[in-house]
Amino acid sequence: MPEKKTALVWFKTNLRLRDNECLFAAMAENDQVIPFYCFDDQLLKTTRFGFKKAGNFRLKFLKESLQQLDEDLRKAGSGLVLRKGIPEKEILRLAEEYNAQSIYAEKEVAPEELRTAAKVEAELIKHNCVLFKFECRNLFHSADLPFQIEELPDIFTDFRKKTEKVVAVRQVFPRPAVIASPIIAPFNLSLLNELISTIVPADLRAAIQFKGGAEAAHQRLHYYFHQTKALSAYKETRNGMVGEGYSSKFSAWLALGCISAKEIYEQVKAYEDRYGANDSTYWLIFELLWRDYFGFCMEKNPRRYFMRSAYQRSYAADEEQFNSALNKWINGQTGVPFIDANMIELKLTGFMSNRGRQNVASYLCNDLKVDWRFGAAYFEQQLVDYDVCNNWGNWAYLAGVGNDPRANRYFNITKQAAMYDADGSFQQLWLDNAQAGQ
Repeated sequence: MPEKKTALVWFKTNLRLRDNECLFAAMAENDQVIPFYCFDDQLLKTTRFGFKKAGNFRLKFLKESLQQLDEDLRKAGSGLVLRKGIPEKEILRLAEEYNAQSIYAEKEVAPEELRTAAKVEAELIKHNCVLFKFECRNLFHSADLPFQIEELPDIFTDFRKKTEKVVAVRQVFPRPAVIASPIIAPFNLSLLNELISTIVPADLRAAIQFKGGAEAAHQRLHYYFHQTKALSAYKETRNGMVGEGYSSKFSAWLALGCISAKEIYEQVKAYEDRYGANDSTYWLIFELLWRDYFGFCMEKNPRRYFMRSAYQRSYAADEEQFNSALNKWINGQTGVPFIDANMIELKLTGFMSNRGRQNVASYLCNDLKVDWRFGAAYFEQQLVDYDVCNNWGNWAYLAGVGNDPRANRYFNITKQAAMYDADGSFQQLWLDNAQAGQ
């Protein structure tokens, strides 16, 4: 009897069964597949900027997402193998254990992730195991763009005009009902609990209580689209700052791929057919295009989005002054109420509105003149919806080193507070009894 053709499916930031081309292709081209997640040791380490790679809010969300993924895989007759360690070593061991001839994985575009993928691929080649890569993150597929990635416009508006009416969004891959896998041992929950052991208390003032996983993602989509029809007012409310209704809040689930951009697009189009299209329904797609753009920018020139700006003070210039400014910003102790309220919200919930993010980034870069990369690294630790392309791309843009580079992309904080928190309710929510919450 011929040996079964076996493939590993490497789940990274595509923690879903539906619209997962890695899984779809692996099943189509092999007799059996083994889904796995490798918990990289680097996630628990401190970066060169002094922050954790992933803080407690991110880790809690990841834990919930992995548990949900395993449940969904079990329903289809499979399961999730959890490994922990150095990816190139652990994945090679897994490939040898199952005698896998190939691995199907999400394509990477950011420097650290590219290095990890390259190390894994180099080890696999030595053992005649092939790594296949698929685009899982974006709304548009790079092969469908009317230009090469090297020719990506430096201005978002130019990118949008060249793509949004020209590039078709590909069909969503169906969720498999049955997955052919060998018997996979019960999910290693004890290892997951050991890796992610911190209990994260919920702050009742939080805009939303995030829960990881595809099921929670689709529940949020159904609530936002159909129960409340909030999508129809998205453009008017998206700059809000208090409560769960002011924006879609899809970002955390998108960041780990619990839901895909294509799935959201599909549901927006279904919503428009049912309830009618307007500026707000278009604007959610517009925001997905921005997300795509940051992904393609990172792919085009990954190093650009991690460069220090000449306009900001370096750590070495005055260590004590630098640390003081940075720590006051982190802890919401700058003395600027609008900035402090946003930073306290981030510290206690792992989330901040888009309007808040732009203001606190501008303040760190332009008012405190602190090296922007420390702010981006703190966000990487703290944000439940951290996405490498969005986070570092947005920060680089504000710091004047990203696309459309210029110095002093400045936000007038007083004016912004008057516009977006006119009655002071957001500041009151986070500044009153702030010490009690901390």
